[in-house]
Amino acid sequence: MNKYSGSNFDDFLAEEGILEEVSARALKRLLALQIADIMAETNLSKAKLAEKMNTSRSQLDRLLDPDNTAVTLDSLERLARAVGKRVRIRFA
Repeated sequence: MNKYSGSNFDDFLAEEGILEEVSARALKRLLALQIADIMAETNLSKAKLAEKMNTSRSQLDRLLDPDNTAVTLDSLERLARAVGKRVRIRFA
């Protein structure tokens, strides 16, 4: 019998000890997809976005990398301002 039958996926990830890591990566992937959509809608290249943020293209690549979850609020704010958006954080 499957010990996970009837449980939800979050329970499984928590039991495996990886819930926080998986959640952080999912949030970062969502952020990267949202920024990619905004960049496509506005025809904004990574080079131009990096210039607007006053940073390097490689630094922007790290910021947009879904596997790199080390992001500061300051970086998110600069990124949002550069694409004409605001950061909104809420707890659910």
